[in-house]
Amino acid sequence: MRAALLQLSSSDDPEANLAVTLSMMDAAIADGAKFILTPEVTNCVSGSRTHQNAVLHPEESDPTLAGLRARAAKAGVWLLIGSLALKTDDPDGRFANRSFLIGPDGEIVARYDKIHMFDVDVTPEETYRESDGFRPGDRAVLADMPLGKLGMTVCYDVRFPHLHRRLAQAGATVLTVPAAFSHVTGAAHWEVLLRARAIETGCFVLAPAQTGIHAATTGRTRQTHGHSMVVAPWGEVLADGGVEPGIVMVDLDPDAVAQARRRVPSLRHDRAFDGP
Repeated sequence: MRAALLQLSSSDDPEANLAVTLSMMDAAIADGAKFILTPEVTNCVSGSRTHQNAVLHPEESDPTLAGLRARAAKAGVWLLIGSLALKTDDPDGRFANRSFLIGPDGEIVARYDKIHMFDVDVTPEETYRESDGFRPGDRAVLADMPLGKLGMTVCYDVRFPHLHRRLAQAGATVLTVPAAFSHVTGAAHWEVLLRARAIETGCFVLAPAQTGIHAATTGRTRQTHGHSMVVAPWGEVLADGGVEPGIVMVDLDPDAVAQARRRVPSLRHDRAFDGP
């Protein structure tokens, strides 16, 4: 299956971001993509809850979700919307960071709410408290598609190998890691984490990413790492999107999963142990 990872530099304007994403989808479709993936928070990169409250929508009325579903249906392609920031009915007003798998008929096949919240102090100047604005999910998600069983994760989840192992042992052959990775932690950890998750599970890892400095009308600007990446089940990097917005195309051979797992069948070698 030919996959296309869209590397975006989304702003805090969902309408403008949708126009860019649709244009890139059209280009990927013209190049033969049958599976298109977008990054985390495709619709809006913003650190301002005031601004988010003004421009975000619940799932049922979100224009980005509707627009991307319609385009997937028109072209008859599979689409992973890496995630959308969405309003919820939480009493404390927190948003959802929700990933969607869309089928070629435009219907929602699966939803996944990001489990692990990015609450870190990267540097004195770069701190994040994702859980202040977003509620964490509590359920791992597998979905069926022609490429294989897909295990859905988002960004910071990549640092939690037990999640990916559970998905692989439940049948996943492809893991998705859409991200808006910090440019500081990304330079140090992004590639090695993605390769580790692929090697440990014998899965393809598809990681579409946000990149660059994100325009903001309210609040501080944010910089992300880019380098949308495709990693094979044996751990080799098949594609790296660099730091400019663009499209990463790759042809995926599902047989590579079985080959890697025959060589090192570690998913079957877990043993119980005591302590600590």
